[in-house]
Amino acid sequence: MRIANLFATRTEPVFSFEFFPPQTDEGRDALLRTVSELGALRPGFVSVTYGAGGSTRDRTIELVSTIKNSIGLEAMAHLTCVGSSRDDLRTVLDRLSAAGIENVIALRGDPPRGATTFVPHAGGLAHASDLIEMIRDRCPALCIAAAGYPETHVEATSAEEDLAYLALKVRRGAEVVITQLFFENSRYFDFVSRARAVGITTPIVPGIMPITNVAQIERFTKMCGASIPSSLRLRLEPARNDPEAAARIGVEHAVAQCEELLKRGAPGVHFYTLNRSGSTRDILVTLMRSLPWRRAS
Repeated sequence: MRIANLFATRTEPVFSFEFFPPQTDEGRDALLRTVSELGALRPGFVSVTYGAGGSTRDRTIELVSTIKNSIGLEAMAHLTCVGSSRDDLRTVLDRLSAAGIENVIALRGDPPRGATTFVPHAGGLAHASDLIEMIRDRCPALCIAAAGYPETHVEATSAEEDLAYLALKVRRGAEVVITQLFFENSRYFDFVSRARAVGITTPIVPGIMPITNVAQIERFTKMCGASIPSSLRLRLEPARNDPEAAARIGVEHAVAQCEELLKRGAPGVHFYTLNRSGSTRDILVTLMRSLPWRRAS
């Protein structure tokens, strides 16, 4: 199913999970077990990322195909401009279509490891909006998602410029927006309000990353420009060397975030799982018990 249709017809929040392709066959098998475990919670869809420079391109295609056609969950493939020519991108789109994949999230992508700036491939594309335009032209039936940045993309000169660029992605064919991670819900609600004010009407799905390791989340937020509120930092500091305690705090914070987001109208939650099932499962099970709705049996 196209995920835009899923959001349009939803009668309850749509939960989804993001995974990244492991480098080894053993890692692949472990990931598929994790997907199956979380699949028991009946997510609306799962997404699989795409390595820098297309380094995991084949595994991404293999995994989304397996997830959809063997495990039976709706799958969305990430696709980026990094290190790929237009012909490379068309080939990937054709392979995804042949595998029955109906959903793609189109991203410019981060510079390869060691690089400080993004440099387009000589025969490639420079922006996610260009990629969206190509996908819409090549595969008009595909549902395209795009990324949104509640705290503004790290390379944008202003929040206004960043929002104008998101509006361009929507005009070119993006039907769903999934946000970068954030830890203060006010960031999301302000972002949605500003997006609606400039005419963006697509579902805007909050992206939530359960904290499992203090140093790790500090690295992630530094890279993507997200902030950790001081109250959460104070809670996390004593757990810096205690992953179990950090994970408990992460679950508690994420549950509180999700409860407020959903009660105030967010269309669902997209979980950045880091290929682990524990925290995400705990959060979702708690939400299913605490919110005033129940999933159909």
